[in-house]
Amino acid sequence: MVMLRSTSALAALALAFGFSSPVSAADSKDPIKLTLHDWTGQLVSAHIMGEVLKKAGLNIEYVQADYLAQFAALQSGDLHVAMELWATTAKEALESAVATGKVENFGETGMQAIEEWWYPLYMKEKCPGLPDWKALKACAKEFSIPETAPKGRYVGAPATWGGFDDERVKALDLDFEVVHAGTDAALFAELESAYQRKAPVVLWVYAPHWAPIKYKGEWVEFPKYEPACYTDPSWGINKEAAYDCGKPRGPIWKAGWAGLKDKWPTAYTAIKGFELTNDEMGALVGAIDLDGKKLDDVVAGWIKDNEPRWKKWIGG
Repeated sequence: MVMLRSTSALAALALAFGFSSPVSAADSKDPIKLTLHDWTGQLVSAHIMGEVLKKAGLNIEYVQADYLAQFAALQSGDLHVAMELWATTAKEALESAVATGKVENFGETGMQAIEEWWYPLYMKEKCPGLPDWKALKACAKEFSIPETAPKGRYVGAPATWGGFDDERVKALDLDFEVVHAGTDAALFAELESAYQRKAPVVLWVYAPHWAPIKYKGEWVEFPKYEPACYTDPSWGINKEAAYDCGKPRGPIWKAGWAGLKDKWPTAYTAIKGFELTNDEMGALVGAIDLDGKKLDDVVAGWIKDNEPRWKKWIGG
């Protein structure tokens, strides 16, 4: 993990922003460590929350951390806050961490998560049975590229995101090779390139994000997720393998070290109050990824435009 930045002192913040800090005497002066991951929306969520906590006079550090491996550090208190835990990929890990009593789920962010296989509409002309997943069994070759032929290619997200796509391909007996993109940016660069050329592609797309708004396409409809699909091989179509279904859908949660509420009560209240909508996040991510604006500038603009809203989070 690499430390990226820290706040200045409370007095400097008050002078800089002309803001009367509501920070409590009960709040520790130690830095609150917010995790950063490798997709733009999470960086936006973390920085909005971090900048609001700075307004409250709290000391903040942003720390790069692996999405799933972060739970060990959240349990130990080496890291304190994770602003985006998606029901689609982190549900099991979050529930396990909460069960230890060392991690607390701070509630929903207001955003609803979808992460699934997605294809541009032009691929439906080559595979008319879509969006039914069974069409992929007959049309795999339509999604192939020279490096994977005769198998189709599925462009997955960075491997650290989880998602069980390799297991899903095996369980559903799909003639596809899973090729993981190295980064979030590489994933959507692949989509842009294919879309412009009307080249074959099916890939991991998620919402909230600008991609399913900018591009015309559909998510593949796999057998509906049930918890037993991931835990009981006898459930579902393949009686000998788990993951023979689509990905879960649901909330994006905030969570962190269970000691946060006692050490930083102001931050605890603020984090629980944090909310954004899917449309808001899609616009913020689009401003960065599509319009080329800097993350810090986009976050600063949101802070400026939403002052009454975030002041409520910190009791101002």
